[in-house]
Amino acid sequence: MKKYYYLLALLIGCTAFAQKGPKIVFSAAENTIDYGKVYKDTDSGVRVFEFKNTGDSPLIITEVQSTCGCTIPTKPTEPIMPGKMGKIEVKYNMSPGPIRKTITVECNAVNIENGKVAIKIKGEVLVRENVNILEKKKSVPTSDY
Repeated sequence: MKKYYYLLALLIGCTAFAQKGPKIVFSAAENTIDYGKVYKDTDSGVRVFEFKNTGDSPLIITEVQSTCGCTIPTKPTEPIMPGKMGKIEVKYNMSPGPIRKTITVECNAVNIENGKVAIKIKGEVLVRENVNILEKKKSVPTSDY
């Protein structure tokens, strides 16, 4: 009989710790999108973070903030219902050089600490060399021996 009481207590304990509410799970590995090496003139700088509400109540994204003005995130305006997908669009200004930016997402998700999760973008923006075909090439002096 004691075994059944222990089993019942264990089940009640597990149920009490199960999280109820909205849960956010991003599709991107480690919540990071890698631009790779891109050229400023051929890339818009826009990337989309997709996520799913795996919880049992509506997920509300209250705030999406970037660490600088060179990255502009756009949050969903409507709650994301349980089992549905949502998107956060991020536009980087494509300044030449390495990309290492963090965007903080604030929401009512119960599976992340304090309802805040960091998403990141990384990569490198390259600029093509401007070659003028009318410009004479510099030649190396040759010697006549």
